[in-house]
Amino acid sequence: MYLNVVDVEATCWSKEPPPGERQEIIEIGLTVVDLVARERVAKHRILVRPATSRVSAFCTELTGLTQDEVDGGISFAEACKELAKAYGSGQFPWASWGDYDRKQFITQCDRTGVRYPFNQVHVNAKLVFTEARGLRRRPGMAKALELAGLPLEGRHHSGADDAWNIAALVLQLVEAGDWPTPVN
Repeated sequence: MYLNVVDVEATCWSKEPPPGERQEIIEIGLTVVDLVARERVAKHRILVRPATSRVSAFCTELTGLTQDEVDGGISFAEACKELAKAYGSGQFPWASWGDYDRKQFITQCDRTGVRYPFNQVHVNAKLVFTEARGLRRRPGMAKALELAGLPLEGRHHSGADDAWNIAALVLQLVEAGDWPTPVN
């Protein structure tokens, strides 16, 4: 059974967004996990061209993404179609670190009239990790990697690298018997 691990980066600002701008997905990172073989089998990155906002200096510092880079991306509608067609996002359960990614997709799909690209089975990996470890607070992904004794591979706040790292945490949870078996 496969699981898609997803992490998105979105336009962001140090304070409030400029007038007329709102948060939009600009990068979708996706790592395919084979839950039976217990391995990460593919790493993907989709750059998304924002329609109503610009990449701020703060956002570039955080994510490494520039306006020029995302201008070369595809539209959000095309990205959702690619997720479904190329990565089977509607066929497999998916996971993200926390609920932000799921909510951002729902919000942006509702706002733009784009069909939600994912299977309805979503696992909040942050919640599973927190409960499995008996933690009082839900750690960010980088802290969870540290607690799990795993390295941070790549750049933090890169959607593709974060999805890869979250997948490593998922596999550790699978190995320990703490990962829920999603009903597809």
